[in-house]
Amino acid sequence: MQSNFTEVFPVLACSDIAGEHDFLVRVFGLASGGLERTPNGEVVHGEVRAGERRIWLHLTSETNSLSTPAKLGYAVGGIVVYVDDVDAHFKAARDAGANITHEPANQPYGQREYGARDPEGHYWWFATPLA
Repeated sequence: MQSNFTEVFPVLACSDIAGEHDFLVRVFGLASGGLERTPNGEVVHGEVRAGERRIWLHLTSETNSLSTPAKLGYAVGGIVVYVDDVDAHFKAARDAGANITHEPANQPYGQREYGARDPEGHYWWFATPLA
């Protein structure tokens, strides 16, 4: 089957959408795509952006079999974000309180990267391609 795909949206399961959103904006420097609330003020959806790429934040749900890595005790993947200067990004994220899993290092697959985890336990790798 051939399809014309136009976009892909990673979805992160969150037990606290607003908290995750605010952390990703404040600590990792992602842009806010906003929070959607019910009439009573409950946050039901969030969005952050890395450049033009959107990441959706979805509430955990047993009905939809969504859980966070923090609750499960492990992660099954993560998100890689390219930045202009990985060392500067690392310093800013570390200084803002990021949970760093490894400091910037050149990788044999052609990028300099560091790793971090957000409060929900999702892995993030920020990288800059090596010339």
